[in-house]
Amino acid sequence: MPAKPRTYQPQKVRAGLAGQTRALSAAVAALGTGQLDLPTRLGQWRVRELLAHLAVQLEYVPAHLDDLPQGRAPLDLLGWVAGVGTVAPLLDEQARERSAAEFAGDAASVAAAFGRAADALTALLERPEAADPARRFEIRLGSMALSDMLVTRLVETVVHADDLADALGLDAFPHDRQALAAVTRLLADALADQAPGGAVEVRVPPYAVVQAVPGPKHTRGTPPNVVETDPLTWIRLATGRADWAAAVEAAEVSASGERSDLRAYLPVLG
Repeated sequence: MPAKPRTYQPQKVRAGLAGQTRALSAAVAALGTGQLDLPTRLGQWRVRELLAHLAVQLEYVPAHLDDLPQGRAPLDLLGWVAGVGTVAPLLDEQARERSAAEFAGDAASVAAAFGRAADALTALLERPEAADPARRFEIRLGSMALSDMLVTRLVETVVHADDLADALGLDAFPHDRQALAAVTRLLADALADQAPGGAVEVRVPPYAVVQAVPGPKHTRGTPPNVVETDPLTWIRLATGRADWAAAVEAAEVSASGERSDLRAYLPVLG
């Protein structure tokens, strides 16, 4: 586990989130109507449901920023990663309802609906409240610092932009670099939190290096157990989008040492 919780520079988070949101808006604006009914790797969701889910996530903070607190327990980023899978049925219901209400039309109407959600978030990022270090934000899982809540929006926009690219048959999405870096680091830290130990060194250059997995701790020289991969492959593994064995077979992951098989610890985010 990291020696202390990683912190994310709020200004970089806001800049990365704005950049990632703009990239998503541009991608959605370029879609044709026929592409909206393409299947995704997310069960029964089509591109329509994926975009509806993203719209809900983009506008959630601006829509609820001024809600009265309910006194929920404090929640940090690692707790959010570990717990967000428990609300998957609710998120699915929200996506389907939003898809039927605003994302059932042609490409122009879908782009307009998505643009409204994206504009709501980017407008919030320019407000003084978004930079207030003391501001809290409550969700079902607990009470978070608003700055941490914005990091969770980075996870949503990066992970689901990659889902969109996959549905469209693209090799990769043009992610904002700061957004990609923050999500890579958070999911690497989540592995170290959920599988604490020092037996394996996990490297995701150029963004993250963590020690994880129970067993003898490495102290000097070349680590006996090393896993190395690129940021997008790591994000796909950490969120269950990629299979460990297939990634190793395709040389997308380098894993050396008898303890370097991480399949028992993945995904870290459901």
